[in-house]
Amino acid sequence: MTQVSIRFLTKNGPHLEALRARHVAGTYDEYGEEGTVSTVEHTPSESGPDAQKWVDVQASEDFAQLKHRLRKFVFPVSGLFLAWYLLYVLLADYAHGFMSTKVIGNINVGLIFGLLQFVSTFVITTLYVRHANKHLDPLAEKLRGEIEGDGK
Repeated sequence: MTQVSIRFLTKNGPHLEALRARHVAGTYDEYGEEGTVSTVEHTPSESGPDAQKWVDVQASEDFAQLKHRLRKFVFPVSGLFLAWYLLYVLLADYAHGFMSTKVIGNINVGLIFGLLQFVSTFVITTLYVRHANKHLDPLAEKLRGEIEGDGK
């Protein structure tokens, strides 16, 4: 086991030392601060589970269930969002009269539809987080425990 430590500055001037550290150590100080970069070499047995364990987990019923639950949410919601976006684009391109209909003052239907695109993105994100917390994360944690050897 060897350790490489390189001191560098990234605040001023050319970043030659930072680039050298990134090249030699395989990483860099992403915050642009003075510091050291350190890496430790690991043998494959130290760094994680073996390939057979990954294959076994991938072939398990729990992994298939996790993929099914993810796809059951992602594909329909993605399709609905793309259809909603396509409707907005088509209306903006071909229904000028409808989209320019004033609702309140200078606010028209097109502006409202455009803003609703942002709203729908946040709604989808919220729904996905709830879905993941309830249906995906527990199963993913169980699989992670099996891979890492916790045996949960």
